[in-house]
Order: sequence, then C-alpha cells, then structure tokens
Amino acid sequence: MLPRGRPRALGAAVLLLLLLLLLIGFFLFGGDLDCELSASWGVGGMGPYRLVEEGTPDDPVSPPQLLQVAIVCAGHNSSRDVITLVKSMLFYRKNPLHLHLVTDAVARNILETLFHTWMVPAVRVSFYDADELKPQVSWIPNKHYSGLYGLMKLVLPGALPAELARVIVLDTDVTLASDIAELWALFAHFSDKQVIGLVENQSDWYLGNLWRNHRPWPALGRGFNTGVILLRLDRLRQAGWEQMWKLTATQVLLTLPATSLADQDIFNAVIKEHPWLVQPLPCVWNVQLSDHTLAERCYSEASDLKVIHWNSPKKLRVKNKHVESFRNLYLTFLEYDGNLLRRELFGCPLGPELLQRALAQLDEEDACLEFRRQQLTVHRVHITFLPHKPPPPQPYDVTLVAQLSMDRLQMLEALCRHWPGPMSLALYLTDAEAQQFLRFVERSAVLSARQDVAYHVVYREGPLYPVNQLRNVALAQALTPYVFLSDIDFLPAYSLYDYLRASIEQLELSGGRKVALVVPAFETLHYRFSFPSSKAELLALLDAGSLYTFRYHEWPRGHAPTDYARWREAQAPYRVQWAADYEPYVVVPRDCPRYDPRFVGFGWNKVAHIVELDAQEYELLVLPEAFIVHLPHAPSLEVSRFRSSPAYRDCLQALKDEFHQDLSRHYGAAALKYLTALQQPRGPT
Repeated sequence: MLPRGRPRALGAAVLLLLLLLLLIGFFLFGGDLDCELSASWGVGGMGPYRLVEEGTPDDPVSPPQLLQVAIVCAGHNSSRDVITLVKSMLFYRKNPLHLHLVTDAVARNILETLFHTWMVPAVRVSFYDADELKPQVSWIPNKHYSGLYGLMKLVLPGALPAELARVIVLDTDVTLASDIAELWALFAHFSDKQVIGLVENQSDWYLGNLWRNHRPWPALGRGFNTGVILLRLDRLRQAGWEQMWKLTATQVLLTLPATSLADQDIFNAVIKEHPWLVQPLPCVWNVQLSDHTLAERCYSEASDLKVIHWNSPKKLRVKNKHVESFRNLYLTFLEYDGNLLRRELFGCPLGPELLQRALAQLDEEDACLEFRRQQLTVHRVHITFLPHKPPPPQPYDVTLVAQLSMDRLQMLEALCRHWPGPMSLALYLTDAEAQQFLRFVERSAVLSARQDVAYHVVYREGPLYPVNQLRNVALAQALTPYVFLSDIDFLPAYSLYDYLRASIEQLELSGGRKVALVVPAFETLHYRFSFPSSKAELLALLDAGSLYTFRYHEWPRGHAPTDYARWREAQAPYRVQWAADYEPYVVVPRDCPRYDPRFVGFGWNKVAHIVELDAQEYELLVLPEAFIVHLPHAPSLEVSRFRSSPAYRDCLQALKDEFHQDLSRHYGAAALKYLTALQQPRGPT
C-alpha cells in the first residue's frame, strides 16, 4: 500500500520536476543566469516591490529604501570573507539591498552560485569584471598585499551604473555590528560640496613617525581609512573625479616610489589638496584593528560600535589587548547558519513562485512529507570553498567525483594518496562545520599540498541527506572531459588514475561514443588492511577471504551483472548488460545525465542513475585491470533509518514508482523493461 496523500503529492510532481530541472540547469549553465532569474530567485531582483534609492526610511507610506553597497573581491579566500561580511549585514538589516560586486572570474563564479542558491529575499546582486578595470589602475606602483584589486575603489564612479547616485563601499575584512541603514543615513549630513564620507585613520601612519625613514603619502592630519566609504557618485562624476585622482597620484609618484596602502593613499592625497571633499564620519563606523591601532580612543568612549575592521595582514591574529571581544563578534557570523537569513522582509516572498506553489501543494498528512520537503529544499552552495588550481586541459583526463559529510572527513587523506588526479568533492556541512573542515585541511600536510582537489560546500538543511543533489554539484564542477563517479568510502587502486586515462585513449572514447566504463568494486571488513598493489594481489586476498565482491553478503544484485568470475580471467574490456538494481561505479563523459535529485536519504540513488544511462543507450564496458575497495565504517544514520523504518522503505518505493512513471513519459515504449524490473523483489539500494 502506498502512503496517504499520494494523489496530492503526485499533483505536485510536475511543479517539482520543473523546479528540479531549473536547478539542474543552473548548475549546468549557472554563469549566465544572473539577471534573467532575478525576480524569481531574489537574486538580481527585488520581487514585487517598487524600490527607490531616495526616500525616508521611517516613513511607513514610502516604499522601503533600497541601499546600495559595493565590494571589491578576488579569489577563493576573499570570497569567503565576503560571505561573512554579508552575513553580518543581513543579520541587522531592515532594508532591501543591492550589492555591487567587482570580482575576478574566480570570485564571480563562487559568489554567483552562492547568491543564486542562497535565495535571500530583497537582495539584488550585480557583478562587474575586475579584469576590465585593471588597465585603469595597473600603471600605479603598489606595495599593498591586495595588489591591483586594492586600487579598484578609485574607479567605482565610472564602473558603477551612471544612474547610481550614492553607494556604501566596504572592504571584505569588515564586520558589521549594526544596521547598515544607519550608515546610509549619514549621507544626510553631507554638505552640498562633500562627496566622500570617511572615518579618520586610527593610527599614526600618515604622521610619518612609526619608524625611521617612514615616508607616507600626504594626508590631512591623521588621514582617513578607506575600509568604509560613503560615495556621492553623482557629485564625484560632476567634479571630474577620474582626472582629479589620476593627476594627484601622478604628482605624488614623482617623489614616492609606490603606494603602500593602495587606494587609501590616493584618496588621502586628493583630500589633502581638496579638504572640502570629505565628510568625516563617527569613529564607530570603522573601528580599525591594525598593529599600530589607536582605536581604543574610540571604543573606550563609545557605547555602540558599528563596524569592526580587521585592517591588518594578520587579520584575526593581530595583537590587541581587546581583540578577543572583536574576534568573538567575527566568529559569530563566520559560523552563523546562513539559512536563518532567508527570513522575510516587508512581506517579501521567501523564494521563487514556482517553489512556493510546489510547497503549497504538499499534503501535511502525507506519510512521505519529509521526503517531499527535502526534494524541494534549495541548498546554499559554495563552490571551490578552498583555493583550487584546475589541471591543464588534457583530452583523456578524469576527475574523481564524490560526496561526503563531516563524519567521513577521515577518508580524505587516504583518498588523496590513492588518487593523484583531479577531484571534485561535495561536502554536506553546516556553517560551523565548514570552518572545522577548513582547519582540518590547513592542518593536514597531505590535503593542504593538493591544489587540484575542488571542495564544494553544500550547506545542511532538512532532516534527510540530499545525496544525489550533492553528486550533481560535484559533477557539475568537474573540469575534465571524463569523470569517475565514486563514493568517498572507496579507495581506488594506486594505478587507477593512469589506467583510466590510458583506457579512454585506447578505446577511442573521445569521438562521442556513449560508453560507461565499469570499475569493479570490492570490500574488506578489516579496519587494518594491506591494500593490494595489483589485480593479482587483489585476487589472492579475495581467495583468502580478506576481500569480497562489494555487498556480496547484503545486496549481491547491485553488482552481480559486473560478472566477477569473468573479470578474474579477463584480459580486455568486456560488455555487460543492464539488469535491475545494477549500481556499478563508472567512468563517463562529463556531460553525462545528472543524478535524479528526488532520491534523498538512503536507497536507489545510484541505481536510478544507471537506469538513466541505459535508457540513453550508454554501453557498459567492464575494465579488466581496474578495481576499488570499500573500507569498513559505522553505518550512516540514513542506512539505520532505512533498516528500522517500514515507513521509510514505503516512501522510497513511492519515489521509485514516480521515477518509473517519468521514464515512461520520457522514453515511451523503450521504458517497458524498467517497469517490468520494478516488479522484482525490493532491495535496499
């Protein structure tokens, strides 16, 4: 018997399918979806509201005031800093925001994916190509660790849209401790001539007395810090800002060799010549924690700090007797659950209309409601969470694709030792666990030495493990022509990476031939295990009872079609036929069908993918020298739930029924053999 609520759940299936296709489409073609999806996704658009830049925030009749914020960001590490900054901004804000992100290609790829999947209401994001702006500042000698990107704020008046009159500019290393609307309100204090709002520099840097022969750029008194800036863009353009700063920089560079503090030096030199340009801001809006900070003069008297600025290359490791209090504020947002920031503003809908309709279709009394909701959950995705250098293009290269959660981190070092090639791994983590993972990699000599492993964090939400959604994230980010679809608890043969590349070349698969290369899977029940260095050693262990064909005792149907007896003697690849419940580990082209994301938790997730490959007429070829070995570990929570709960198994069966119905609609009569297979006895996989 199928669970209650099935007719209504099936009524939502079409909406669910459309949503899943949209998500899959994003991960396949995500870079081009920026503004087109804006209104629906809450990224790149503001939903049903007519939002204006000018207005009175406290006027209940006026539409909510749209606040404009610009940030320059480049690279993997800076992207993580931006996310923490944005979390602190969203935590306190009561206004809609438009984020203007000047990024390199790496940061744009990361942040575009993140904001599309974050789905924060009333947040719009626009991207600007930093590479196009580089020629405007590349002529300036600069000693600052931020390089050319540290000079980009100088060109914002020309880079941002001409209709944009004012903007808040923030460094990536600031943390908000108050509503950013309060900072925006300080524009009202500008005189008719003032164009730049800045907080005074909280050190003696520009006084030139920090050390012997210290020659800073010219500044007005202590100068100003540019970690937080209010810019009247309209007035800057009218005043000829571009000519103004370039002329000043050229003149100063006749006597000084380079900038030391990037854009800050040039801003201060311009203000020195034109003091009327600047509106000093209260010190609490930029509490600076550099090595030589005098910020205590500010925060010892202030009752309410607004922005903390880690303006030292040491960042959180800076020496300051009060640094612990500031560090705790930063760490709060670093590990804060970003899902909580999806809260509504002004009655703004939480997500896309399609998603809302699908959720509304769900039956609260459906015994499988937990599964339905998990399928509709849009997880935040942070691709390339750590620095990553893609491998040089090679026609036969293979990326190992897998997914894992926090309890499988211990598998990573051994996997890196066995697989020297590129990997794309999706990790299902909370925000706090993501930081633990970061520290884990930094402390591991094996992992920190690998730059060709791409880690993609999918943030945890919901009670069930979204295994196929994770696989799709990792698969979509693979950059080689072929992918090895594996699981994290398998170790490949030491020679497998080279063997797979050679096999792809010898079999001439690059011509578009639809082939899935099967890698036979084995398992050991011993935690202390001497890994075989060859097929001959593996067969010896198999004969000795130290190894078994994978899941031989629990679910032989999953791998029996590989025909292990034939594999023992095989000298060349051989073809096998699809059979019900077959779930081999395969090497396929990168553009292979994606995994069906309806399968969450435990059960049938890989089986459904192999069915899809077979339906699309992929040939299954078993490789005679390839093998992987499954290592023992405690069963996951999902496995335990499957084994102990009849309702869980019933829901899995319902998902399988729906999957086969979709196959019939898509493939017609060709799908009959799969419908017949559905009548076979149920299994766990």
